[in-house]
Amino acid sequence: MFKLFKYNIKMLLRNKQALFWSLVFPLVFTFIFGTFFGKGSSSTGNIIMINQSNSELAKTIDKTLTKSELFKSTRSTDIAVSKESVKKGKSVAVIIIPKGFGDQSPTAPTKVKVIIDPANAQGNSMVIGVLDQILTGASFQAQKAKPLFSIQQEKTNSADLNYFDFVLVGLIGMSLMNSSVQGVAIAMSKYREDQILKRLTTTPIKSWKFIISEVMSRLILNFIQVSLVLGIGVYVFGAHIPGNIPMIYLFAMIGAILFQMIGFAIASLSKTTNAAEGMATAVTIPMMFLAGVFFPIDQLPKWLISIVQFLPLAPLLRMIRGIALENTSPLSNPLNLVIVLSWILLALLLSIYKFRLTED
Repeated sequence: MFKLFKYNIKMLLRNKQALFWSLVFPLVFTFIFGTFFGKGSSSTGNIIMINQSNSELAKTIDKTLTKSELFKSTRSTDIAVSKESVKKGKSVAVIIIPKGFGDQSPTAPTKVKVIIDPANAQGNSMVIGVLDQILTGASFQAQKAKPLFSIQQEKTNSADLNYFDFVLVGLIGMSLMNSSVQGVAIAMSKYREDQILKRLTTTPIKSWKFIISEVMSRLILNFIQVSLVLGIGVYVFGAHIPGNIPMIYLFAMIGAILFQMIGFAIASLSKTTNAAEGMATAVTIPMMFLAGVFFPIDQLPKWLISIVQFLPLAPLLRMIRGIALENTSPLSNPLNLVIVLSWILLALLLSIYKFRLTED
C-alpha cells in the first residue's frame, strides 16, 4: 500500500494542469478578497473634497474625512469635473463645503452638499453616515449640549475580526471541496475508462488498499492547499486567525475526506469522464454560493436556509469558523459534526454499493 501511496503522489505531481488548478484556483480568490478586504484595504472608495470655507469647522470636517480609513480623499475645486467622476463610478461622492460654512454669522450657510450616485447604495450610506456623525457632534458642541443617549459596545470576541477573516475560512472549505470532489470523481472515471482499475483486478492488490492510498495521497495535496490559503491570508493580507491552528487542520482534513467520499460516490454513478465532470460541477457550484463561503447563510431566505444548512459544506464551515475565529469547540453544536459524519457515511455506503473497477 505504501508503494501505491508513492505512485499516487507521483501521479498527482505529474498532472501539472490538475495540480495547477487545485493550488492556484483558491489562491486567486485569496488574492482577490485579500486585495479588497485584507489589511490596509478597508477603504470603500474615493471621495472628492471641495472645501470653499476657511472656518475651523470646515477644516475639521476636511481633516477628519481625509484621515478616515474608510475613504481615500482627494481635493478639487471643479464641481463639474468632480460630479462627472461620480457619474463614471470613479468616485463614491463629492462633498462640497460652501463658502462661509462654520462662520459665526447668522447668514452663514449651515448645510454641506453631498453629490452621490444612487446606484452605489453602500458607499452612499457610509459617506452620509460619517458626515452626519461629524455634523451632529459639531451641532452639540455649538449649542454647548451633550447627547442624552449613547451606545455601549460589547464584543463577543476580543479579536479584531473583519470580513476577510470570515471569507478566508470559506475559501479553505471551497478549495477542499473543488479539488477533492472534482479531482477524485474525474480521476476515478478516467482510470476506469483507461482500464487502469480493471488491471488492478489481475493483481494481488486489494481494492481497499488502492482507495486508501488514493485518499492519503490527496490528503497531502489538501494539507498544502490549506497551508497556502492560510499562509497568504495571514502573512500577506493580515488576516486574524486567533483560534487553534492544529484543530483547524484536523477538521479541514475531515472535510477533505468528506469531499473525497463524495467524489468516489460521483465516480460510482457516472459512466464516463465527461459525465463525472458535469456531476461534480453540479454538486460544487451550488455549495460554493449557498453554503456560506462568501456570506453567512443567515442572510438567505428562511425556506432556503432550512435546505442549505444541511449541505455538506455548510456545517463544515460552521465548525472551522468557530475554531478559527471564535476559538470555540467544534462540539459546541454537535449537530454540525453529525451532519458531516452522516454525509461521509452516506457517500461511503453509496461508493461501496455502486463503485466498480470496470465498466462491465
